[in-house]
Amino acid sequence: MRNHSIALLPGDGIGVDVIQEGKKVLEVASQLDGGFTISFESFDWGCEYYSKHGKMMPDDGLDQLKQFDSIYLGAVGFPGVPDHVSLWGLLLPIRRHFQQYINIRPVKLLRGIPSPLANRTQTDLDFIVIRENNEGEYSNIGGRMYEGTSQDMAIQASVFTRQGVEKVLRYAYQVAQKSGKRKRITAATKSNGITYTMPFWDEYIQKINAEFPDIETSIIHIDALCSFFVTKPDSFDVVVASNLFGDILTDLGAGIIGGMGIAPSANINPEKKFPSMFEPVHGSAPDIAGKGIANPIASIWCASMMLEHLGELDAAHAIMEAMQDVLEERKFVTPDLGGIASTEEVGNAICKRLYESMR
Repeated sequence: MRNHSIALLPGDGIGVDVIQEGKKVLEVASQLDGGFTISFESFDWGCEYYSKHGKMMPDDGLDQLKQFDSIYLGAVGFPGVPDHVSLWGLLLPIRRHFQQYINIRPVKLLRGIPSPLANRTQTDLDFIVIRENNEGEYSNIGGRMYEGTSQDMAIQASVFTRQGVEKVLRYAYQVAQKSGKRKRITAATKSNGITYTMPFWDEYIQKINAEFPDIETSIIHIDALCSFFVTKPDSFDVVVASNLFGDILTDLGAGIIGGMGIAPSANINPEKKFPSMFEPVHGSAPDIAGKGIANPIASIWCASMMLEHLGELDAAHAIMEAMQDVLEERKFVTPDLGGIASTEEVGNAICKRLYESMR
C-alpha cells in the first residue's frame, strides 16, 4: 500500500484552526479509499516559535522537511513580528530551497458559492493562474543607503533568468495543452513601462509558444488584465505571470470566486525531487484565531490539490465533490459566506459527505 508522509505546519492564527480540519478530511479520504495511507508529523514553527527562539524555524528545519512527500502549511504572520521577518524566515526559504518554482492557484467558482460578479456562473469562472515562484520581483537583491537622513533611499532589483522564465512558461503551456478546455495561454506583462525584464519575459513567451503551435497565446498588460478578470473571466484558460504580477492577480481571482477564505494554492516542485507545499491563500487573521469561525474551505481544497499531486486522483476528486455538496446545501457554511456554522462543523460535514460518497 502506498504511504504519503506529510509535514504539518499549522503556523500562526487561524492556520492552526483550518489545518486541523484539512487533516481530518485527508484522514477520512485515505481510510475510505483503501489504496493509500497518510502519516503526519506536526511542527510548531512560526511567529510563536520566533518569539521564543528568535527565528521562525530551527537551523536544520529545511533538512527536517526534506524527508516528507508534501508540506501542508496553514498561515504565517502575527502582530509584533514584521511580515518580512515571518515570510523570509519560513515560507520563502521553503519555496526556494525546495525549488518550488511553480505556484498554482485555481480561480474556480465552487457550487454553492455565488460570485460577486453579477450573473457569472461556474462555466464562466474556471481557470488557473500559474505564477513564477522563486525569482522575478521578489528577488532578495537590493538594500538601503543613508537610512535616517534626508538622503534615505532603497533599491530593490528584479531578477529574471532564462532558466526561471522558460521553466514556468513551459509548465504553463503543458497545463494548457492537457486542460481539455480552451487551450489558451494569457501572459501578464508590463513591457510598455518596465524596460528590461518585461520585454525579456515577452521574448521568451514567443519562443516557448513556438514549441506549442496548438495553443493560442495572448500577452496582456497587467493593468488591463486585472480589468479583464472582472469584465470577461470566461475568456481565460491558463494565465501565467511573474512573481509579483501573479501574486496580485491571484488575490483578485480569490475575490471574484467568493473571497480569500476559499482560495487554495500549491507551491510545486514539478520534478518531485523535493516536497511540494500546499497552503491556503488567506493570511493568519489573528483577530479571529481560535474563535471557530475561520473558513476551512481553502485548506480543504489544498488537501485535494495535494492528493492530486501525489497521484491519488479518486480521493482528490471525492474531496472536491463532498466539499461542494456541503456548500451547495448551505446548512454548514461559515459566517464569511453568510452562514453560522463553525470551522469544525464545516470540516465534520465534509467528512460525513465523504463517508457517504466513498464507502
